[in-house]
Amino acid sequence: MNNKLILLFALAATLAACNSKPIVLAAAAMQADTQPGQCPYLTKDRNGHTLLSWVRMTGDSSAVFCYAVAGDGQHFGKPVVIPNSNNIQPHGENLPKIIAKPSGELIALWGAPSTNLTNKYAGMVFYAQSFDEGRSWSDPHLLTTDTASYDQRYYDVALLPDGEAAIIWLDNRKQAGTEGSALYFAQTHGRSGFQGERRIASSCCPCCRTDLFIDKKGGIHALYRSILQGSVRDMVHTVSTDGGRNFSEPRRISNDNWVINGCPHTGPSMTENADGLHFAWFTGGKHKGCFYTESKDNGASFTVADSVSSLGSHPQLAALGDGELLTVWDETIVVGKEAHKRIGIQRRSAQGVSKGKEYLTGDGGNASFPVVMALRGDSSLVAYTEKKGALSYIAYRVVKL
Repeated sequence: MNNKLILLFALAATLAACNSKPIVLAAAAMQADTQPGQCPYLTKDRNGHTLLSWVRMTGDSSAVFCYAVAGDGQHFGKPVVIPNSNNIQPHGENLPKIIAKPSGELIALWGAPSTNLTNKYAGMVFYAQSFDEGRSWSDPHLLTTDTASYDQRYYDVALLPDGEAAIIWLDNRKQAGTEGSALYFAQTHGRSGFQGERRIASSCCPCCRTDLFIDKKGGIHALYRSILQGSVRDMVHTVSTDGGRNFSEPRRISNDNWVINGCPHTGPSMTENADGLHFAWFTGGKHKGCFYTESKDNGASFTVADSVSSLGSHPQLAALGDGELLTVWDETIVVGKEAHKRIGIQRRSAQGVSKGKEYLTGDGGNASFPVVMALRGDSSLVAYTEKKGALSYIAYRVVKL
C-alpha cells in the first residue's frame, strides 16, 4: 500500500472515531515552497495543468510574486518568480492572480501600494505578460493609465469564450453622489493587455473581494458587496449576456440587511453546475457567518440562504465534475485563552443539499484564506496560508469525495 493511501485511510479512521462518517478524504498537507509565503491562488494553464501562485516573502517587509505548475494536479515543480514584482503588497482578499489564455499567454496580476496620498489605504493593480508560457515576462503595466484612478483593488479575472481575459475591480472613479467605490470591467485584445475599461456599477463596498464568473453559455457574472440604502452592505449579482456590453440591474443574492459603516474584508464566491448558479458569502447581519444560496434562473431569483458556518469567513466555492459542491472557509475559535484559525470544508449535492462539514486543519493551528479548485473526477485541491511559529507558509492538500 502506498503512502498516499495510508494517509487517506488514516484520516478516514480518525474521522470515524469521532462518531461521524467522513464526507471527504484528505491527503496529508504538503508545503508549496521552502520559503515563507501567503496568498495562495489556484487556476489551470491551457493544458489543464494545475497552477498554484502565491506571494513569497523575501524579508520582513519585502516579497515577490511566484507560481508553480503540477502536471498531475498534486506535485508542483520548481517555483517561478515573476520578474519586477517586488512592489507586491500581500493581501488575502486582494489576491495576486495568474490567468492562462488558450494562446499560451500568461498574465500575472498583483496589488501594490498607491503613491497617491488622497487615501492611505489606496492601491494599484499591476500586471505582466508572458507570451512563451512563462519563460520570459514583459515589464509590469498599470491596469489603467487614467490618472484620475488612484485606487484599484479587489479584482478578479476569468477567461471569456473567445479566449480573451476579462477583469473586474473596485475603483475610486465612482459616479458622483454615490458611496464607496465603483466596479469596473475590461478585457484583453490579443497581446495588447486590458482595454476598453468602463464602469458597470457604483456604490460598492470598497474593501471586499469581488468575483467574476463566466458561465457555460458565455454569460459574464459579477458578484460584489454593495452599499445599499441605510448603509446596508449585502452581496449583489449582475450578469451580461451580450459579451460585457450591458449588465443587468444588480440583485441581492440574500436580504441579509447587514448595516455596517466599516470594512468587512470578506468577499463572495460563485460557481455553476447543471442545476444552476451557486453562491457562498459572509454576512454579519442578524444571522452571522458564511452562507450558501442557488439561482436556477440566471440570477433572477435565489433560494433561501442556508448556513455554511456561523463562525466562518472568506468562503470559496467549487463545483466538481459530477456537479457536487465544495465550500471552504476559515474561522476563528478559542482554545483555552488563545484564538486560533482553522480551515473548514462543506460538501453539498449538485442540488445544493448539505452533506455535512469537517475541518482540514486542527483546532490549535493558524490557517487562513483557503482556495479550492476541482481536479479530475471527484478530486479537488485546497490551498491555504498556514502559520508556523512567527512565519507563514503555503500549504495544500488533495481532497477526494
